Amino acid sequence: MSERTEATAGHRAQRGEGMNERRHAVVLGAGIAGLLAARVLSEHYARVTIFDRDMVAGTATRRGVPQARHLHGLLDRGRTIIEQLYPGFTSEMADRGATTAEALVGTRWYVGGLRAAPTPTGLTSVIATRPLLEEVLRQRTLATPGVRLCEGMARGLIGDAARVRAVSVSGGYGAEAHATDLVVDATGRGSRASVWLAALGARIPLEERLEVDLGYTSGFFRWRPGQLGGQSSVIISTGRNGRGGGAIRVEGDRWHITLAGMLGDHPPTDPDGFAEFAATIAAPDIHELITTSEPLDELVPHRFRAPVRRRFERLSTVPQGFLVLGDALCSFNPLYAQGMAVAAQQALVLRDCLRAGSEAGLPARFYSAAGKVVDVAWQLAAGADLSHPGVIGSRTTRTRLTNAYVARAHRAAHIDPQVARTFLRVANLVEPPAALLHPLIAGRILLRGNTKPAAVAERTPILIEPAR
Repeated sequence: MSERTEATAGHRAQRGEGMNERRHAVVLGAGIAGLLAARVLSEHYARVTIFDRDMVAGTATRRGVPQARHLHGLLDRGRTIIEQLYPGFTSEMADRGATTAEALVGTRWYVGGLRAAPTPTGLTSVIATRPLLEEVLRQRTLATPGVRLCEGMARGLIGDAARVRAVSVSGGYGAEAHATDLVVDATGRGSRASVWLAALGARIPLEERLEVDLGYTSGFFRWRPGQLGGQSSVIISTGRNGRGGGAIRVEGDRWHITLAGMLGDHPPTDPDGFAEFAATIAAPDIHELITTSEPLDELVPHRFRAPVRRRFERLSTVPQGFLVLGDALCSFNPLYAQGMAVAAQQALVLRDCLRAGSEAGLPARFYSAAGKVVDVAWQLAAGADLSHPGVIGSRTTRTRLTNAYVARAHRAAHIDPQVARTFLRVANLVEPPAALLHPLIAGRILLRGNTKPAAVAERTPILIEPAR
């Protein structure tokens, strides 16, 4: 029996234990968070219905996910969770044309303008386009007993401030109410959960946001053997000028290249302007790929104004029968590639909460545990955003000290493989930020990150009128 067949058989056995066959869960949104949530819910509910307005088969870009045309990164913590939920996921992605590589061995990372020292990290990068990743997860999820995908757009919740009992969904058939024991909102950063809850007379969460006004432009280019020294990707974090980018080798022997700029300084969408913008980021690798590779399509832009965190964990009361997760709970600055990994972590939290007890009090238990997961990624991302002087936000003494320490860690990672390994494992959410404060690592950071390496100089920026 194959690993995948064993997992399916075990899943069926688990679902059969004490399950009420009348129970029904509804998931709103068929993106990464929604699919992972549906997979977890299928262990506890006889029926799981996913509603999404986009009924897309194959690897076409869904209308509701415009950012799917841009570079996506799956952090290793997210990959290992998905592998746990869908055994064989990594090898299946490779069979479908994705590239797999060990981070810092088969890939390059630049932080603070410096390349992190190449060294084994134990981190596996699955490098692919968002549509391929989504298709593989969609196929595996819909192969799970009891799960189905239907076309429809959520219009509101039905119930009261104490409990949600149904959800109103519209589609080609008109609007219908679907009775359910649990509604999970995975509709993304545009979630209307607060509007729906207010209509029921329920409390709504406070929001935290940081205005970063990020813009990015992406395109596909022909991959040729030997480029980038045979490595599969290069990530160049935003420098002092707020510009950065990434290039990854994806299915179809293509480079997927994204350039990014913060605070309104967005990359142009014409080929010459795109190449000139690439020449201003902190390392030359991406510029070289752009100028030596054949473009395969038109360049496309996207704008991201602000990461938003909705503080459901701080509400004194929340309705039973309704949960919010994924980007609907917290959407991160996409520069840090945390969204899919944190959605996977929330799926595990949901699984643990469902296994631990009855549905009574489930939302409060979930938000409390999910809040701790979100805290780690939010603090990492917010700290990085606030290192840019133009980003408006509160900079406490702790924030300033942390950013100064991180800058030293960047410099140390350039020359110290052990610091580079630890830094990347923290960035991949595999180890906690406290790993960088371990006495052995802290000593290396303080010693070797004290001065800027003489070999590294700031690149002279080319002044370009930002595309609007």
